[in-house]
Amino acid sequence: MSMQTADLVIVGAGMVGSALALALEGHGLDVLLIDGEPLTVPPFDATQPFDPRVSALSAASQRILERLQAWPGIAARRACPYREMHVWDGSGTGQIHFSADSVHAEWLGHIVENGVVRDALVEQLGKGETRLEGNARLSQLRRSGDGWLLTFEDDRQIRTPLLVAADGARSAVRRLVGVETREWDYLHEAIVTNVRCAEPHRFTAWQRFTEEGPLAFLPLSQGEEHWCSIVWSVTPKEATRLMALADADFQHALGRAFEHTLGEVLEIGKRVSIPLRQRHAKRYTEPGLVLIGDAAHTIHPLAGQGVNLGLLDAAVLAEVLLQAQARREPLADIRTLGRYERRRMPHNLAMMAAMEGFERLFQADALPLRWMRNQGLKFVDGLPGAKGAFVRQALGLTGDLPALARPF
Repeated sequence: MSMQTADLVIVGAGMVGSALALALEGHGLDVLLIDGEPLTVPPFDATQPFDPRVSALSAASQRILERLQAWPGIAARRACPYREMHVWDGSGTGQIHFSADSVHAEWLGHIVENGVVRDALVEQLGKGETRLEGNARLSQLRRSGDGWLLTFEDDRQIRTPLLVAADGARSAVRRLVGVETREWDYLHEAIVTNVRCAEPHRFTAWQRFTEEGPLAFLPLSQGEEHWCSIVWSVTPKEATRLMALADADFQHALGRAFEHTLGEVLEIGKRVSIPLRQRHAKRYTEPGLVLIGDAAHTIHPLAGQGVNLGLLDAAVLAEVLLQAQARREPLADIRTLGRYERRRMPHNLAMMAAMEGFERLFQADALPLRWMRNQGLKFVDGLPGAKGAFVRQALGLTGDLPALARPF
C-alpha cells in the first residue's frame, strides 16, 4: 500500500479545484490535486460538437483566469462574448434589456463550454509544480492525528493537514465528513443542448420566462453566429415528454416556446436533462477542511452564476491561505479558514436568495403577481442607474473582490 503526503490536497479537478491549485502555485506549498477521472488534455478539435454544459463567465471570472494564465488556452479553443442580455415574460409584456455599453464595458461576459475551461486550466497546471493524480476515486476518509488520511479504491493513501473539497454538488468529501446541508428540490429539470438557429444571435444572451419555467438561448461561436446553448427549465413530466421527442419535433417545440425569436431551430445537438436542486452547506469549514464551489453551494442556473461564485471561492481561499502563510500562521487552523467562510458565505447566500426569489416570482401564476412582475420589469428597464448597478455587480466591478478578480 503506497503512502503520499502533501501540505494541501484538493479533491476535484474541475474548474474550481483546478483554479485553486493554479492560484497557489509558486509559493512553496506542496499541493496535490486529485480527481476520479484522468487528468489528461486531449487535442482540441474545432469541428467537434459543442459541449452541452456551458458557463456564463463574468468579467471577474475572466480576470481570475487571465491572472492564472489560463485564458489564452480558453480563447484558443472556443469562447463567445456577449454584449447584450434581453429578458422578457412570456406571460405578459414586461421585458428588460442590459447592455455592456451602460457601464462602458466591451462585453457582459463570455459563454464557454465547461470542458474548454477545465482543459485550459489543467493544461496550465501541467506546466507548473502542482502534483496531479488522476483516476483517484476516494473510498475512505478519516481524521488522523492533526490531519486527514485519504484512502482510494486502488488502496493508495494520502496524508495531509488540509483538505479542500472541490468535488462538486454530490461531494464525496462532504458526505464522508458528514457536513450537513440545507437543500430543496425545485421540482424542475433543465434540458440542455446546443442548437443552430436561422437568425444570428447578435452576441446577445436571451431569456424568456415561460409558463413551464425559464428558457435561455446563450450565444456560441464556431465561425458563425447561429449556434446557441439552451437551458430550458421544465417540470419533470414535461422534461420526460420533451426528451422522448424526435429531433425535428423537439426543434419545433423549442422554437415555439422561444417565440421563434431567432427564427427556426435548424439543427440540434445531444440533449441532456438535469434535475434542479438547490443546496447549501451549513458550514464551509472545520479544522483542516474547506468546501468550495458546488461542494459548498449549488444555485439555480437562472443567471449562470454558479461557476462565477465557485471561482470567487477559489480566489478568496487562495488569498486567505497565502496571507496566512506569509504571517507564518497554520493554514489548517479554523481561525485561518474562518476568514474564507466569513467572506464567501454571505455573498453566496445573498446570490442564492436573489435567484430563488426571482425564480419564484416568475413561476407564480396568480394574475396580480403576473401584473406586478410585468410592471416591475418595465419600471426597472426605465431606470438606467439601477440597471447599471446590476451590470456592475454581475461583471464583478464592485463588492469584496479578491486580488485575482479585481480590475487590472
